[in-house]
Amino acid sequence: MKTIRLKPGKDRAALRGHPWVFESAIASGGGDSGETVRVESFEGAFLGWGAFSPSSKIRVRIWSFVELERIDEQFFARQIKSSVQARSYFDIQSDGVRLIHGEVDGLPGLIVDRYKDTLVAQFLSAGVERFKAQITKSLASIEGVTRIYERSDAGVRTLEGLEPKTGWLWDSTVASGIGAFAKDESVTKIIIREHDWLLALDIEEGHKTGFYLDQRDSRKLFSDYARRLGFKTVLNCYCYTGGFTVAALKGMQAAGTLGDGAYVLSVDSSAPALEKAQAQLTLNGLDTPYAAFKDADVNATLRELIQAGQSFDAVVLDPPKFAPSAAHAERAARAYKDINRLAFKLLKPKGVLFTYSCSGGISADLFHKIVASAGTDAGVDGYIMQRLGAAPDHPMSINFPEGEYLKGLVVLKK
Repeated sequence: MKTIRLKPGKDRAALRGHPWVFESAIASGGGDSGETVRVESFEGAFLGWGAFSPSSKIRVRIWSFVELERIDEQFFARQIKSSVQARSYFDIQSDGVRLIHGEVDGLPGLIVDRYKDTLVAQFLSAGVERFKAQITKSLASIEGVTRIYERSDAGVRTLEGLEPKTGWLWDSTVASGIGAFAKDESVTKIIIREHDWLLALDIEEGHKTGFYLDQRDSRKLFSDYARRLGFKTVLNCYCYTGGFTVAALKGMQAAGTLGDGAYVLSVDSSAPALEKAQAQLTLNGLDTPYAAFKDADVNATLRELIQAGQSFDAVVLDPPKFAPSAAHAERAARAYKDINRLAFKLLKPKGVLFTYSCSGGISADLFHKIVASAGTDAGVDGYIMQRLGAAPDHPMSINFPEGEYLKGLVVLKK
């Protein structure tokens, strides 16, 4: 077994259970891509078993801090079983659920989402790539799962020296495994239930593993606000395939506010996404004249709406990742501030802003300061009604605060 020895004083993170060892912390040692290595302090004390990545700044991702542990097929079977069982403790009102959330579940670099009977897996680190066959075998043993699809096409794989990969990994319905799927594109199109509505997705083409499951509970919360506060006009920015649009219309329908003057305007720069968003309405019996869709740049649209004198009862800002790392935080902060400033200007008095950042490089504290600064520049103040994060099946852990990538605020304009 190859050994990685850390520099003096660089063992503190591992001693508190943090799974990352950065290149700058290593005094000596190495290994092949994904190879299991022994991590030791400078004095030679055992710290953990980890996967070595010669291309990444995160040079080792620790699998286990138990010296007697062996990283083999049985290890992955236990970890996967434990992660799946943990989801039974969470209140998940959907048949779309995240089963494995990387480092938080003790499987660094592995993301697995379940959509009904189909799993979608992302192998994003050298370690899980090396053990892909063993991991797939364990995933296939999960009760009720018939298919496993790979979506290892995220840009982070390049940092691990890995090429993107997509396609079917396993199928219980055909002996040849993947041959039956090459000509049947409909197999990748799935409809899931979420709270009181349905959502269509395509695991082959959709963002992430096919959909944004992490916003599940925020969508329900927004629908509840629409019902309770009686929204009549809603602006959904970066709407993607319309999850918040469906939620808004469901809430407005329940409130009885869908009538003269009511509408939900959904904006995105992707025409294909907007087509899917419109189809979501039909799927939910919401094929309504109260919904409008605009294929345009969000920032420019916000300025146009202000110039036109329009205002809204509620605005949703759910932009893409502006800051993939802390190094991009300053530039991203300016972008977040600008869209929030414009959104505040578009809100009616007592209007509600649901605003988010999914950037790991932007902390919850910094995001709050950005939104506060945006309000100051817009000349408005507001009550923070709630702080938001990812749905509970995308958990954080005590020892891995980096797991808190999604953060949001609900602000009531004074």
